[in-house]
Amino acid sequence: MRLTSRRRPSLIDVDDTAEDTVRQAVAALALAALITAPAVAEHWPERPLHFIVPYPPGGNADVIGRILAHGLEEKLGQSIIVDNRSGGAGAIGGIAAAHAAPDGYTFLFSANGPILFAPELATPRPYLWSRDFQTVAVVTQTPLVVLVGGNSTITTLDDLVARARSGAGKVVLASGGMASSNHLFSAYMEQQLHLQWTTVQYRGTTPALNDLIAGHADVTVDQVSSTTPLIAAGTVRALAVTSDHRWPALADVATMPELGYPDMLASTFTAMMAPRGTPEEIVATMNAAVVQAVRDHAVAERIEAAGAEIVVMSTREAEAYLAHEAAVWTPIVRDIAARP
Repeated sequence: MRLTSRRRPSLIDVDDTAEDTVRQAVAALALAALITAPAVAEHWPERPLHFIVPYPPGGNADVIGRILAHGLEEKLGQSIIVDNRSGGAGAIGGIAAAHAAPDGYTFLFSANGPILFAPELATPRPYLWSRDFQTVAVVTQTPLVVLVGGNSTITTLDDLVARARSGAGKVVLASGGMASSNHLFSAYMEQQLHLQWTTVQYRGTTPALNDLIAGHADVTVDQVSSTTPLIAAGTVRALAVTSDHRWPALADVATMPELGYPDMLASTFTAMMAPRGTPEEIVATMNAAVVQAVRDHAVAERIEAAGAEIVVMSTREAEAYLAHEAAVWTPIVRDIAARP
């Protein structure tokens, strides 16, 4: 199982060798905007921008979004306000972004769930990514990690599996949101490994982690990028990483295949979306600015230290990538939504 495709179009390594090329691309796009764009795009950006993050502060998308926003401020010459709007499995933030003015000053920065899956949980669907948004960039991928509290009596993945097989209700799983990548992977574990646990949905990974730490839940699944500091501090304990190789930020934590579960692989992405109707010149210029920002060593080091891998794509590649992910995972989300 993968929550992201194995195909990684246009993977961009973070080094200095193509810095001039990227800088020239940004300049060329800016020049093209001045020549061909409507008035709203000619001098963009002229005022601060807003990133709507459909989660509480502290989660994977919030952490990566704030790092990227800081890097983009220097590139674009404007401040960027990160606006956390959680709730509705991320749909609250998604709706706000979809209905924002398409003038290039509001963007959605999110992981998989709110972009692709949250609309499937409501009737009628409040928005569709392919209809109501323009894809700006896919920015990072990161594996998931299975976690228990730092004081938990569950010390290994085998302990967790044994306890979850012993009867329903004996294990409480804190989910960071309905149909999030974390939830999908935990549901997949439950199905494929014949586990039984009680899943409690939270409005984001941060409150889920808080209850795990407090002992109100037994296990959770979260992104490596947002939990590495907690693992290092011993506040939570990592049982396994869902990648097919040891993750640099958690080199001491075994992978699911190493522990005997070769099919339990998953990762999530972060992406930037613009409301449909945003001038193409602004979308292209923002994509180029994102590429340039993540090539900055200070930004790249912070993202990688958070446990994420930089996989910036062009707007066309990113849109094709999201279409593939939607085709793979939407049927699974619909199945979850249909359950009593």
